[in-house]
Amino acid sequence: MLSQISQPALAVVRAAEEHSEAAVNPWLVGGAVLAFLLLLLLGLVWFGGGREHS
Repeated sequence: MLSQISQPALAVVRAAEEHSEAAVNPWLVGGAVLAFLLLLLLGLVWFGGGREHS
């Protein structure tokens, strides 16, 4: 059981020790996610804009 836990933990530690650049720019990913969420918000406001409040 111990070897099953230590192998993934060792892989995580080895991956964390590598100091390579990210494959995708995190600012680009964040900007794309923000734009997508803003589009969803605008769609929600547009969809609910003509409805009466209950």
